[in-house]
Amino acid sequence: MATSKKEQRLRRARQTRARIALQGAVRLTVFRTNLHIYASVISGDGSKVLASASTAEKEVREQLKASGGNSAAAALIGKRIAEKAKAAGVEKVAFDRAGYQYHGRVKALAEAAREAGLQF
Repeated sequence: MATSKKEQRLRRARQTRARIALQGAVRLTVFRTNLHIYASVISGDGSKVLASASTAEKEVREQLKASGGNSAAAALIGKRIAEKAKAAGVEKVAFDRAGYQYHGRVKALAEAAREAGLQF
């Protein structure tokens, strides 16, 4: 059965989300494109976005001046999402990498969020 890279990633993402849903944990989810990276903190039941940050935001674009598709930009978003999550009263999250490899930009975002005080 031939499946595309995208279908494989989405299958991995579904498995992870099912596991996180069983725990009922608040999750930090990541989505990346070639140009941008997005992070959201989603409530335990999956019904509400509690905080979000992305390289597409105006203030972030002004701060970066360069591409939003690199590890430095991902680290900045990791720091921002941790600050916004704490402001929303969230200290502990489950990391949902949406089927992406824990490498490069996804890793940079996760480590920056940990350094900024988010636990996962």
